[in-house]
Amino acid sequence: MTGTFDPVTTDGSWPSLRVADWEDTRDTLHMWTQVIGKIRLAAAPMVNHWWQVPLYVSPRGLTTSSVPWGRRVFDAEFDFVEHRLRLRVSSGEERTVALEPKPVSAFWEETRRALDDLGLDIPISTRPVEVVRAIPFESDSEHASYDADAVHRFWGQLVATDRVLSTFRSRFVGKVSPVHFFWGSFDMAVTRFSGRTAPEHPGGAPNCGDWVMVEGYSHELSSAGFWPGGGEEGAFYAYAYPEPTGFKEHPVRPSNAYYYEAGGQFLLPYEAVRTSADPEGTLLDFLQDTYEAAADRGSWDRAALER
Repeated sequence: MTGTFDPVTTDGSWPSLRVADWEDTRDTLHMWTQVIGKIRLAAAPMVNHWWQVPLYVSPRGLTTSSVPWGRRVFDAEFDFVEHRLRLRVSSGEERTVALEPKPVSAFWEETRRALDDLGLDIPISTRPVEVVRAIPFESDSEHASYDADAVHRFWGQLVATDRVLSTFRSRFVGKVSPVHFFWGSFDMAVTRFSGRTAPEHPGGAPNCGDWVMVEGYSHELSSAGFWPGGGEEGAFYAYAYPEPTGFKEHPVRPSNAYYYEAGGQFLLPYEAVRTSADPEGTLLDFLQDTYEAAADRGSWDRAALER
């Protein structure tokens, strides 16, 4: 698939993609995004809640946006149309790495060589985070799948979700995160804040220092997003930290939404949105109701925080 645009990701639709049909590819892509995310982490100045490290939806896939290094800036973009990783620097040079079936170790070696060619000598930790089996990139021959059509559809899911989360984000005048894609947990999220500090987070994410979560959850919040892992086709989620009393009992639309006790969050199956007569409106209802569950039960100053 080179230079061709599939209407499934360009007409505003919500692509269908069963988790079981691309799980191996998803897990490989997860590790590839960790490679690029760790490069951004090593190069970008620290921002509260680790907002300097995520990726963002672009017209071609997922991008780091501009990252400073020395007197230049660079970016890295996963192009899910032509299926290449594009590495570009402000001095004009560019290198690409093919996105095709290959082990993480080969992707890492090709990416490192491209960085060297561009004069980007950025040292990183090569051990993945937030996964139970953290195989160093240079040793990972296990994750080696790449289904281009599935990845293209996944990008279409992100494009549609990004559009709705951006609309939801615009209704809040308090502190709010960008709509971004976290490569550690491999999910898209947007987070609103009450303005108050939160109790210290206990941590506990696999292969991730507790201090990382302490920084991420330093202030009271309501977060929502999309994860391509739970359920038949992935799921939208929403949670509050700290979770206020009565949060999980709050009524949430649509009827397919439910509170998942083990995860401490509301879930809405992706396919419930995709097959709705009004996908955008259905997802916005879920986002609004779960935010109100956090804000009302947590006594947020909504008059000062909302448009």
